Amino acid sequence: MVKIYQQGGLNTTALTVPNLYVQIVQPQTVLNGVASNRLGIVGTAAWGPINTPVVIGGMGDYLGAFGPKKALSTDAGLAVNIGVLQGASDFRVVRVTDGTDTAAKLAMTVGSGIMGATAIYTGTGGNGTTFSSVVNSDGTVTITIANAALGISEVYPSLTVSSTGNYSTTLANAINGNSSLVVISAGATTGNWTGTAKLSGGTDGGTPTTAQFVGTDAAGGRTGMYALRNTGCSIGVLAGLTDTSSWTTQQAFGLGEGIYMVACFASGMSVANAVTGLASAGVTGSYSLKVMHGDWLYWNDDTNGLMLVPPSLFAAGKLAALSPEQSSLNKQLFGVVGSQKSGLTSVGQALTYSDAELSALFGVGIDVIANPSPGGSYWSCRLGHNTSSRASVSGDNYTRLTNYIAETLATGMGVYIGEVINDGLFGDVRATLLGFLKTMLDAGLLGLYGGAIPYTVVCDTSNNS
Repeated sequence: MVKIYQQGGLNTTALTVPNLYVQIVQPQTVLNGVASNRLGIVGTAAWGPINTPVVIGGMGDYLGAFGPKKALSTDAGLAVNIGVLQGASDFRVVRVTDGTDTAAKLAMTVGSGIMGATAIYTGTGGNGTTFSSVVNSDGTVTITIANAALGISEVYPSLTVSSTGNYSTTLANAINGNSSLVVISAGATTGNWTGTAKLSGGTDGGTPTTAQFVGTDAAGGRTGMYALRNTGCSIGVLAGLTDTSSWTTQQAFGLGEGIYMVACFASGMSVANAVTGLASAGVTGSYSLKVMHGDWLYWNDDTNGLMLVPPSLFAAGKLAALSPEQSSLNKQLFGVVGSQKSGLTSVGQALTYSDAELSALFGVGIDVIANPSPGGSYWSCRLGHNTSSRASVSGDNYTRLTNYIAETLATGMGVYIGEVINDGLFGDVRATLLGFLKTMLDAGLLGLYGGAIPYTVVCDTSNNS
């Protein structure tokens, strides 16, 4: 007689009956690296959910989820667009507002009552949403709701409204919960309404405060930056936020979450003020924050024309496009048409950074985007480092590769919890870790120096008592 068991489900020392016993041994655990190219963006938008991370793969996704770009340094669409041009393709976008934003609305007289339609999200993206009602030959009603700017069109055909029925209630039952554009307010309406009307009055509100950008980590619902928690982002940027008082909070969040946060100084900051500003910001103790100098960059936006934008958006986008062992140093940036210091490329660059200026910035842990680069006449980050004062951990690559390894182990090694601790378990753990590290070595994420293997795995009674 044959009996089949999963490994661990049979006590072989207690067997007394002769039989064929088969134990299925699970394959050795293999670690698959976590995503290392996901960019988290917190910024403003003309449409979309607030304080909710939305999966975005490119500009098409963004426009449908958050509406058209705005000519604002805080605009999340601008950050996505710049990131895409650098090669990034995986985003989590969180929309924040200052709380004064309003939703577009429409009120229609139907029979003896009023029916209302309200955009499901606040913002100017809801303005211009058309609501059309046509009575068909059989007496049913077809409703079409569309927003050209968002690229969304919805059709609700053959809705039946009796001569004594409630038109708005019928529409509310059919549309609410199904539409990605509007919510219907049912009123005491009779008969059918035909025609086309547009929603209006939606506003984006003003610029969010630092507190609204950073948000809260409350159990009842995370907001702002904290909405990026557990989203698997490896890079994070609060678009257009230049308040240095937020940097220690960003740094702590990045350190705990394994996200490399990229920030920048205010537009037009001098080298001298940047040096003293970083010293007073209190962020030189950790590797989880990258700070860009306040030499903002010119960008020709396809929607809003020539704009001056934060350099943090370019640095974050490039890092998200690079393998984690790479730093941003000397990697060509695309879409830059000038900077505050250098002027517009189209009219000839007037100034470049002197070695003394670069040395002053680099000495305190500030990176800067400039042209020329060590590799030629193109724009790039000139150092590729974080704000840590420790040279051994100050590179972009240290932050990103350390986070990548740590997140991969945290994701994949939990299978060993609860197993019997013995030499066999120690061997399995070592084999799993060594296999993953060897894969990284073969792929070039780790490098040989003098022929020496660049890693060691210890898992025995010396560190497992």
